[in-house]
Amino acid sequence: MPMTPPDRSRSSQGDYQVLDPSLLGRPVHLLPKFARRFADVLGTTMGGPGGRRYWGAYRLASLAFEQAPDQADLRWLAVGGPLGTAAVAFERNLLLALLEGRYGRKNAPAGTAPSAPRDTAAERITATEERLAATLTAQLAEQLHACVADDLVTTGVAGQEGVSSVDPLTLSAPAASSAPGKAGWVIRISLRAAHGPAQGQPDSLCWIGLDQELMAHVLQGLMDERSSTRTARTSEPLATGLFVKLDGRLASKEITLAALFELKVGDVIPVSVGRADVLLDESRLFTASVAEHKGKLCLTSFEDAE
Repeated sequence: MPMTPPDRSRSSQGDYQVLDPSLLGRPVHLLPKFARRFADVLGTTMGGPGGRRYWGAYRLASLAFEQAPDQADLRWLAVGGPLGTAAVAFERNLLLALLEGRYGRKNAPAGTAPSAPRDTAAERITATEERLAATLTAQLAEQLHACVADDLVTTGVAGQEGVSSVDPLTLSAPAASSAPGKAGWVIRISLRAAHGPAQGQPDSLCWIGLDQELMAHVLQGLMDERSSTRTARTSEPLATGLFVKLDGRLASKEITLAALFELKVGDVIPVSVGRADVLLDESRLFTASVAEHKGKLCLTSFEDAE
């Protein structure tokens, strides 16, 4: 279920979901729920003392699954683990702003974005920038793997997979990787500087690409969560979980419009009562026999309407 690339000229509410037929039957509709959990974990980490050391005053603005970005200048670093491989890429402006916040502009608040656009293509990539990208990649990959592992533990799948938790030592060192394919799964992370960005300036972005193995574990956790929820619901008696209003139509008679206008007070309309119709919002569901019980009319012997 890849999603349309973000259009910065409109809000995210205007984006439309594109269905991938190969993913029908999988719980892709629950991916936003996983994204919210991951956003909570990531936002807490970035706002903590250790996170502020690397992310400065940048804070998480939004996080969502979408289609892989079509940007040839992105540098992807991959981290492998017991659940699969995650590849991370940063906008160059974000990395340079983080470096400047730590080393370049001592009088500017940490995480302050540049006041004017810069030509990043003309700036040399330094070893310090590469080390920062590798460090942040390792942090994001570790948080993602831990979040997926927690879901597998919660749904009881971890015992089957032999994974109870994610040890950072089990993750490989970040290494250069190719960009995810257009049909790949990517998490877009939007970051916003607490100081400096002018009104209307777009957020800084980074992406986490999930390979098929890692994405399968994400969906597996969501699938088991959906199954357990469905089991819990079906264990309840139907009468306690669903309430509907049924109407009984005891008799009906068709007459002409002229005969209707000729009716007077006291006239009798002859009708015969047979099987009654049972309606749900004017839809005929059953037929039933009409019976009398203690002076009241009751419906019994229900049969499905043809």
